[in-house]
Amino acid sequence: MDFLIALLTDMSLAAIPAVGFALVFNVPVKALKYCALGGAIGHGIRFALMTYNIPIEWATFFAATIVSMVGVHWSHRFLAHPKVFTVAAMIPMVPGVYAFKAMIALVEINQNGYDAQLFSILIDNFLQAMFIIAGLAIGLAMPGLLFYRRKSII
Repeated sequence: MDFLIALLTDMSLAAIPAVGFALVFNVPVKALKYCALGGAIGHGIRFALMTYNIPIEWATFFAATIVSMVGVHWSHRFLAHPKVFTVAAMIPMVPGVYAFKAMIALVEINQNGYDAQLFSILIDNFLQAMFIIAGLAIGLAMPGLLFYRRKSII
């Protein structure tokens, strides 16, 4: 029961930035609820996978892939470009905390000089952020890689 409440809370909180960025990107008003739903689905899937000890990079990749597949389905159904539904839905999964921690470590190294512990924090957080961003980018591109090819995969 606690997991379900935590999942619903996570999904509802993830819908807010998805709608906010959809408004920034001038998404049509009729598509805003789908952007919110996509953000909630993506962050909820990532939350559920991470609860079962799947690393955040892989959880983000799987969630981004599912959101982009759903976005392609919605784009066919509502005759809009898939990016209308998917890009804003990916925003809640952007690794802001990891990038922030990496930049703070970089600034501290710049101010105080080299420290092995700070450098380790910088590299760990930077690589974590980059792998999460790579998971988002590849997951977002997955429908195009699988379905919209001119040549067959095999």
